[in-house]
Amino acid sequence: MTTGTSIIAGREVAGTEGATRAINPATGAAFGPEFSFLSSSQVEEATKAAATAFDTYRDTTPESRSALLDAIAAEIEADAEEIIATAMQETGLPQARLTGEVGRTANQLRLFANVVRQGDFNGVRIDPALPDRTPAPRADIRQRQVPLGPVAVFGASNFPLAFSTAGGDTASALAAGCTVVFKAHNAHPGTGRLVGQAITRAISASDVDPGVFSIVYGRGSEIGQQLASDPRIAAIGFTGSRTAGLSLQDTAAKRRIPIPVYAEMSAINPVFVLPGALAGDTQALAEGFLGSVTGSSGQLCTAPGLIFVPTGEAGDAFIEQVRKSFAEAAGQTMLTPGIAQSWAEGKASVARQQGVEPLASGTVGETENAPEPTLLTTTIANFSANEELGEEVFGAFSLVVRYDSTEELVSATAALEGQLTGTIQLGEGDDEVARALVRELELKVGRILIGGWPTGVEVGHAMVHGGPFPATTNGATTSVGSLAIDRFLRPVAYQSFFEELLPAPLQDSNPWGLNRRIDGTIEGLKK
Repeated sequence: MTTGTSIIAGREVAGTEGATRAINPATGAAFGPEFSFLSSSQVEEATKAAATAFDTYRDTTPESRSALLDAIAAEIEADAEEIIATAMQETGLPQARLTGEVGRTANQLRLFANVVRQGDFNGVRIDPALPDRTPAPRADIRQRQVPLGPVAVFGASNFPLAFSTAGGDTASALAAGCTVVFKAHNAHPGTGRLVGQAITRAISASDVDPGVFSIVYGRGSEIGQQLASDPRIAAIGFTGSRTAGLSLQDTAAKRRIPIPVYAEMSAINPVFVLPGALAGDTQALAEGFLGSVTGSSGQLCTAPGLIFVPTGEAGDAFIEQVRKSFAEAAGQTMLTPGIAQSWAEGKASVARQQGVEPLASGTVGETENAPEPTLLTTTIANFSANEELGEEVFGAFSLVVRYDSTEELVSATAALEGQLTGTIQLGEGDDEVARALVRELELKVGRILIGGWPTGVEVGHAMVHGGPFPATTNGATTSVGSLAIDRFLRPVAYQSFFEELLPAPLQDSNPWGLNRRIDGTIEGLKK
């Protein structure tokens, strides 16, 4: 049973600054307990606890840290039934989707447990001393990655588990050796609280300081700004709107000592249908597009909000298939009434633009906040001349842009904002233009797909879920996959140290059995 309190370093803490309740978006009704909002001094208790715990947690062994991550995964799985039932009420997402998300959350934690055990994230480099080198000797210099410090994590509304309390930001920060203060999302407070309890139980059964993790409730902008300006917070992980992400970044940049903000924000994830693709199974192509746009009511950060389709007979036939598919689609419950309202306003804004016409519309769903999937269309000339047509409409919406020549696509791609993904649908005879598009997309997106659809992000070692601004605030990073740990680390060099003063990863005896780069050559066979 959930209760409406924050958890600060393992302690139940009732807030003193008002409260909120969960809203069932399918009915619009409030339900469940009140979740009390912390005062600023209570939030500071959490950051102080995180700073105190960091002093010891950063020195934990691979065995201790990986065991904690595994234990968190197991505790979440043990409570899966209650977590899923609560999340269904709070988000309107179906059971199957949330069941998969529990699995993804646990798998992410175990992925990072394995990353910690394997140890390459330590980034050990050793340049041994060369005392006889001429014209000048070289000192012994050794390098490793160290954790930044306490991290403030803000969960996503559209992923109440995999991008939330124990999601990728929390998992990668804990794996790096950072402590976490998690700002609970007020759209799914009960879900966050249940996962927070699971994390707290795992920490309680371990040998680490309970200040390693806290979950705090408060008014979004107020508590967010406090965490971004708190001198104990060393980095921020965020998934959400561009407005909120930039506000956190602005505050963090104005601190006496600025800190990095890793914010995933907005994207429309263009799809390029090349002429050769229309010689294949266009019905399957149309159905794949429909599924990618409307899945989870379009509330996926990689949903294709933009698709380029050639003019001409083949393109017209494909558009007709798309139109029929969308006409048969019913709306699904959106995450919150506010998100549904923003979808309606965004769609209306695009529809008002010169040269934009309606193309297809489904039907309104049977629940509250379930608007009809919608397609609008325009020409590539209009799209290229109007920046507002490139803005994200979060939900089941896409803009179909018709083009006359493939050369226009390359120019349009060069003018796009940064995106999470870019997808190319191609067939025979399209290789040359595909190469040109890939060359442009490398500068614009974090992940390029040939065929398939961008929704569905595999959690693994090679995945990149990021991209140039405004997809993220730092296009050199990813929030999904094992490389996400690098966001919360920085390199330190140790010069002319005695063996007994060296941290364990840098000692000659290599007690953790790490792969290490010695004088430029990788030493070790650990896998």
